[in-house]
Amino acid sequence: MWGVRAALSIPFDAELAIERVTEFLKSYVRASGMGGVVIGLSGGLDSSVACALAVRALGPSRVHGLIMPDSRVTPIGDVEDAKMLAEMLGIEYHITPIDEIYDCFSRVMSFYSEGADIANANLRARIRMVILYYYANLKRLLVCGSGDKSEIMLGYFTKYGDGAADILPLGDIYKTQVRRLAKVLGLPSRIAEKPSSPRLLPGQLAEEELGAKYDEIDQVLYLHFERGMPLGEVARATGISRDKIRMIVDRVRANEHKRGLPPIPKIR
Repeated sequence: MWGVRAALSIPFDAELAIERVTEFLKSYVRASGMGGVVIGLSGGLDSSVACALAVRALGPSRVHGLIMPDSRVTPIGDVEDAKMLAEMLGIEYHITPIDEIYDCFSRVMSFYSEGADIANANLRARIRMVILYYYANLKRLLVCGSGDKSEIMLGYFTKYGDGAADILPLGDIYKTQVRRLAKVLGLPSRIAEKPSSPRLLPGQLAEEELGAKYDEIDQVLYLHFERGMPLGEVARATGISRDKIRMIVDRVRANEHKRGLPPIPKIR
């Protein structure tokens, strides 16, 4: 029988995670024959941790960062944090604002709608993906994504936007665990403790959009999907309401299409 204390603790060995991820990056990049990786740096938690791990694995000369703000939605503090991180790690980085590119799309699409928040947010993410892959092709690099396990399971990413990458080093690490890694890796507290946000819309915060704290989300994901605990037992073990648990589980299932290739009709 699950007790409250056991349910609230997700097993995690930060040093082992760092070792596994760095070995993965070394071997995968070596096997690919590419020169290193490029990462979109947002100044947020995930991209900063992914970048720090890539530098540990490959060295700073083989890691490149692209900072791609849109002044309408990107706080200036995020740009400064991204620059600070890149300089702290000693990597080559470029600042490429996407305002004018976004505006070109909005002008040439006769069907563009200023009020279409989801479509417009996803457009920004897909513009950044195009720039990352252009740079990767130019420099013979892999695109290193920064999505974590929580975001991937929830489908909290833009399909063919920030979800598009060649490798996802944080893909088996929950958001709350990524925060622990940030501290172990010695990242500045203003990055390690920054509230999560895709920064695709003004004032956007992940936990507000998701309707739950990541502390709650990760417990539900771990206990139900990894450990197979029935939803009623998850509620009793964690104290999280059944409605919130159901909402999290329904989001995972509704976004299954984001985690696989497009469906193909079988002809033979």
